[in-house]
Amino acid sequence: MSTTTITYDDKTVRQFMIASIFWGIIGMLVGVICATQLSWWQMNGQFLEKISFGLFKGDGVQWLTFGRLRPLHTNAVIFAFVGNMMFAGVYYSTQRLCKCRTASDLLSKIHFWGWQAIIVSAAITLPAGLTRSKEYAELIWPINIAVALIWVVFAVNFFWTLAKRNEPSLYVALWFYIATIITVAMLYIVNHLSIPTSLTHSYPIFGGLQDALVQWWYGHNAVAFFLTTPILGIMYYFLPKAANRPVYSYRLSIIHFWSLVFIYIWAGPHHLLNTSLPRWLQMLGMLFSLMLWAPSWGGMLNGLLTLRGAWAKLRTDPVIKFFAAGVTFYGMATFEGPLLSIRAVNQLSHYTDWTIGHVHSGALGWNGFMAAGLFYWLAPRMWKTKLWSTALANMHFWIGLVGILLYVASMWTAGVLQGLMLGETNADGTTLKYEFVETLKAIQIEYIFRSFGGTLFLLGFFLCAFNIWKTARSGSPHNDTVEVNVPEKVRDEMPVRRALVNDPVAYLLLGILLLCLWFFLPPHADKAALAAAVLLTIKAIHAFRRDVSKWNDWHERLLHNYLPFTVLVALAAVIGGAVQIVPSLIVNRDENVEGRLQELYTPLELAGRDIYVAEGCYNCHSQMIRTLMPDVMRYGRPEHNDDFSHLGESIYDHPFQWGSKRTGPDLAREGGPLIEGSNHVRSGKRDNKWHWFHFRNPRWANDDSNMPAYPWLFEEKTDYKALPNKIAVQRKIGVPYKAMTRDEIRQGAVDQATAIAKSLFEGPAPVTYDGMEGASSAELVNAFSERKIIALIAYIQKVGAYSEQTKDGLPEATPLDPDSYRELPVKNTELRSTTQR
Repeated sequence: MSTTTITYDDKTVRQFMIASIFWGIIGMLVGVICATQLSWWQMNGQFLEKISFGLFKGDGVQWLTFGRLRPLHTNAVIFAFVGNMMFAGVYYSTQRLCKCRTASDLLSKIHFWGWQAIIVSAAITLPAGLTRSKEYAELIWPINIAVALIWVVFAVNFFWTLAKRNEPSLYVALWFYIATIITVAMLYIVNHLSIPTSLTHSYPIFGGLQDALVQWWYGHNAVAFFLTTPILGIMYYFLPKAANRPVYSYRLSIIHFWSLVFIYIWAGPHHLLNTSLPRWLQMLGMLFSLMLWAPSWGGMLNGLLTLRGAWAKLRTDPVIKFFAAGVTFYGMATFEGPLLSIRAVNQLSHYTDWTIGHVHSGALGWNGFMAAGLFYWLAPRMWKTKLWSTALANMHFWIGLVGILLYVASMWTAGVLQGLMLGETNADGTTLKYEFVETLKAIQIEYIFRSFGGTLFLLGFFLCAFNIWKTARSGSPHNDTVEVNVPEKVRDEMPVRRALVNDPVAYLLLGILLLCLWFFLPPHADKAALAAAVLLTIKAIHAFRRDVSKWNDWHERLLHNYLPFTVLVALAAVIGGAVQIVPSLIVNRDENVEGRLQELYTPLELAGRDIYVAEGCYNCHSQMIRTLMPDVMRYGRPEHNDDFSHLGESIYDHPFQWGSKRTGPDLAREGGPLIEGSNHVRSGKRDNKWHWFHFRNPRWANDDSNMPAYPWLFEEKTDYKALPNKIAVQRKIGVPYKAMTRDEIRQGAVDQATAIAKSLFEGPAPVTYDGMEGASSAELVNAFSERKIIALIAYIQKVGAYSEQTKDGLPEATPLDPDSYRELPVKNTELRSTTQR
């Protein structure tokens, strides 16, 4: 054994920490604006006119609407605030745990500045309406590629550092970092597979149900592997350091890590409960979500029990306060998550603010407080001085805590109240008691408390920024220099094959196979597979007890070999996604659809759909009526008993638009048939003139509406030139458009736009337009046939249009589709009974 002197790269740590605080404040500020927009529609832009005393005309500022700002808020908080915080913690702890400097200073610099450039790009493009409209995956394709490249830079630098480490064994924190890097790369790449139509626009290759499934496989696991596992790694390193105690249980760490990595990836479908997602996928997502209680609480208890003997520090040390509260919020959020994945609970909570409260208890409590604890611990060490003010840090803690509690409690109350009101019927049980807008009015006080709580939390981070700035000013930048022992190389010698071929992996893979067969095999054979899985589990427990040391030695050797360890982590993460997604990609195609099959959008309707996506309408409206009686009664058509959204109705939607929150009503039945005698003009629930006035001034339709006005849609032109490329890409991804020339596409769009414009400006009671006073009907028709509002109306009037597909006899069972083993009449009967409860 020899010794060597190492100077750690703490400059990168400082840079990421400062960036995290800066972007955190920006992201939270945007969040506060978004929260107030739900209470006061004027906050969509008109407030600028007030605070500038009329110098700035703020009414109708398109880059300030809720639909465009909400993605900016979520992306800024997730990827800018938590992302930079995570990188600061990873770079600091990895160097200490590996007892070596980060492998490449150049890669560290590329990583830091590349990540900041991506954030700036997002901050410009999202308010500009350039979006993919998939939650937490809104960035356009050139930025997606930049994210993937920078993530690879980070991964190379991290694994290179592991390869040159001076510590043989991998500590717990490093396991979570490895899982983060591998799984986020897999999730991000798959969910962002798109084909560009231009430099700023693309269509995802998945559509409808497939797109929804892939999106929530990604979205749920972005929470798991971007907001949870790296922060758990930070907890396992920094919490024992702050408490000056070892981790409570190393064995519990092992169970926590492997069970979390394996189980989490399966839970995505719980975001799509009671929808047209196949029932077996809903049940699988719910089952694995419930199983998450065990590893999540195991991790929470391991963190809190690490503080044993150090609880007295809670009174004096703000770092311990933030960490203890953060871990507690982690436990609370991970208790609530599985609870919300139970179908009966989910039918009340989903599409309401209960889900928003759940998300923010994790984001503010777990991520926000862990970040604050990390910053207060790091700052004195980064500038070799003392924290400038412990009292100010304590004030930050209490202001932030009150803010979180106000926020979460108000959202819980609002969500439950709205969910109950939306489902309440009159005494005869045949009509609903409340209009949708009445539920929004009922929760306004909770919305105001939410804004106040969020403002308090933001104020706390202003105090943190000031405290860190004063701390830095009282010291000077410092890079730790230490002398470490370098042992002889007894690591990284294990072949990957030896890591995979052994009893623990064999039992696990066989168990997964049998459980999958339980879902996929026909009746009776499925029960045999389940019985075999139970017997195999008993045998595995017996084998473990018989030779515990053998299993322990295998895992210890694994921890001395980062590459086989990484391969096993990747394998654990891949299995869950593959079992859920691959069958849907194979089975759910239009040729297999029995029942309702979506009608294709015309070129103009497709352009209108892209405008709808760009404005972020999915942030308030869904296009998925659940298989629940109140939803069908509220959003369905009276003449249809089973008017929930069927699988085939959105099969050509790239991207899907099922939404995850309803601040406005569902739009799945907004469209309607062609009016008699016309090949272009449709009339759904409301006619074209209603939509004209509604987009011009939502208060015209309802005094209590919180929807912003969209005056720019009446001035800006539809991009007809882009349509040929868009339709060509749609054909590539499987939408069965017939071959059309560029002229046919444009002429078709113009003809339909002209017909819709005539329905507005001609005939009895024509509409007028302030910007063209005195213009004749012909002039108005000619001008508006190219404007966005016409294309958007065309899309809205087409939403939900489908044709009936009938096939002779009962459908045959389809391999890889477990639901198809149940006879269709039985299935339909079950669904009808569900809607009639």
